[in-house]
Amino acid sequence: MTQAVLEALALVERIMDFIKDYRVGGREKYREALRRMSAENGVSLVIDFDDLLSYDRVLADILVESPSVFLESASKAIQQVMMVEDPEYAQKVKTFHARIRRLPESFHVKIREIRARHLGKLIAVEGIVTKISPVKQELVEAVFRCKTCGHEEVVRQEEGSLVKPTQCPECSREGRKSQGFVLVAEKSRFVDVQKFVLQEKPEELPPGQLPRSIEVVVRDDLVDTVRPGDRVTVFGFLRVEEDKKFLKNAPPVYHPYMEANYVEVAAKETLDVEITPEDEKKILELSRREDLEELIVNSLAPSIYGYREVKLAIALLLFGGVPKVYPDGIRVRGDIHILLIGDPGTAKSQLLRYVSFIAPRGIYTSGKGATAAGLTAAVVKEKSSGEFYLEAGALVLADGGIACIDEFDKMEARDRVSIHEAMEQQTVSIAKAGIVATLNARASILAAANPAFGRYLPNRNIAENIDLPVTILSRFDLIFILRDTPNREKDRELAQYVIDFHREAYPQELENLIPPQLLKKYIAYARKHVRPRLSEEAKAKIMDFYVSMRARSEEPESPITITPRQLEALIRLSEAHARMHLRSVVTEKDAEVAIQLMEHFLRNVGIDIATKTVDIDTVMTGEPKSQREKIILLLDIIKELVRSNNSNPVKVEDVVKEAQARGLDEAFVRKVLEKLYESGEIMMPRQGYIITTV
Repeated sequence: MTQAVLEALALVERIMDFIKDYRVGGREKYREALRRMSAENGVSLVIDFDDLLSYDRVLADILVESPSVFLESASKAIQQVMMVEDPEYAQKVKTFHARIRRLPESFHVKIREIRARHLGKLIAVEGIVTKISPVKQELVEAVFRCKTCGHEEVVRQEEGSLVKPTQCPECSREGRKSQGFVLVAEKSRFVDVQKFVLQEKPEELPPGQLPRSIEVVVRDDLVDTVRPGDRVTVFGFLRVEEDKKFLKNAPPVYHPYMEANYVEVAAKETLDVEITPEDEKKILELSRREDLEELIVNSLAPSIYGYREVKLAIALLLFGGVPKVYPDGIRVRGDIHILLIGDPGTAKSQLLRYVSFIAPRGIYTSGKGATAAGLTAAVVKEKSSGEFYLEAGALVLADGGIACIDEFDKMEARDRVSIHEAMEQQTVSIAKAGIVATLNARASILAAANPAFGRYLPNRNIAENIDLPVTILSRFDLIFILRDTPNREKDRELAQYVIDFHREAYPQELENLIPPQLLKKYIAYARKHVRPRLSEEAKAKIMDFYVSMRARSEEPESPITITPRQLEALIRLSEAHARMHLRSVVTEKDAEVAIQLMEHFLRNVGIDIATKTVDIDTVMTGEPKSQREKIILLLDIIKELVRSNNSNPVKVEDVVKEAQARGLDEAFVRKVLEKLYESGEIMMPRQGYIITTV
């Protein structure tokens, strides 16, 4: 036997010794894992790198320097140990895999820093899965049949093109010429293979840079372990593939890809923030402070003056409520959605930018530059291979975090529709090019929009003031109107605040703030470790508020003040306030804060301007009760006139005159007629004449 063969056999023996002998607290860690593997029909043994290092440093060195050699020997070693543990199963499974995890920090390489020196070396790369291909089958061991004599030849396949036998041994022996070979697919051995694209995490992206990505190839039991939007750590080694795009006469250029050995998917709760024991100590100290709420509110975008209610609501959005799954399988979101509608220059964009920075997982995007595919998901065709990939959008990438969408009203109407599902069901469904998938989009949405008329008009309802469909408006837990109204005293205070900031003469309150990095860690800690439950007192408080608000609507003529959607929002806000204080129980005080914010929302947004009464239908349907009654009256007038005209179209002017006679304003009538025409409830067979369609 050659030296190389002897060395390979020695390496297999050495790995076998490790698998058989390694113990933790008297337990045979890897032998037990092999027994579980055969019971569960598994093919992979997951080995911790630190176990290998503590048992045999030489083995660890071989793994680092020649990962492909080590893994091939480890596969044989697992097979041989399995022959002892479960011979029948070892015979059944042709190939076992050794999967390596828990590599030291020095082996972790950022996608941006991958270089030629990493080729063939074992590395760990973290990122977010953006695109994923369907599962395909790769030929590993081909069986070819001779067309002349029927002899079957086994040929092991290498990467690249299909390797066929050059000649048939049977035909050669008998002195006849072979007519060639044909592949016998059913006797050949295939392995599942899949590709996905790993991209840099948005929060780690250097300013002004495009995110870099690398293609990852997974095989066998690693296929379909990740989905677009998942944050993963891939352990494996770097390989290269020839870049076909470059000119033929130019020197050959290769692009890197990763051959995955093990893929670790981060749980939703595992936010990308490292919290040390010292950090935890500071966090717990902070949570015990009496002025914690004030401190957190002041620490949110401190350079922006005022907006206490808005900042408190945003703080609750950052902490979030607790998602629930009911016994019948229905999932109720815990994430809070907030919409800011404001006049120009009211610092909406600044607030969103700050939140995307302070959130443990935040993505900022602008509605003007976002498409439905960019926000949710898309199916894209890879130019080089012609394969279809499923690509994740901003809401899927923000899964488990916060999506800040600026210029929300500037989005195309068809793009806006795609957000409906993501806001309530917190999933993104896609069915294109034969790919049907549902991706998670469990993100809170903080959106900002400008009023439709440039400035917010206080004499008009919210649905008229903003160019957004009510189906989307009704999905926000809280809506805030940021108005820029001249006020001598407030204007002086604001001017003083802004000018002092520009002079770098900061107010004294700014000295007593939570540093942004600590606040980020505080939020991440609360989201991960605290899952508050409603106390009886908090439940009673919320119930009393809801029932008393509904009681106002019991009279037939009264508008509806609140719906179950706001009740769920109250529960989420109460839980978020308890989370802010790291409390495991939602107290009466938490419920009170939620109720105050809800009352602020109803007073300012959910109000019928005509009657000055709270009417949640202003948000839920876009029409308060007073308006709805007038519209119904106008429709009745049109129907009466059409009926008296032998079901023929009637003049618009006649309708306007009759409506005025019954107390309706001419401008209102003409505006409603336009809306009814747009919605298809009336038709205009010829100019100046109308007829109802219902």
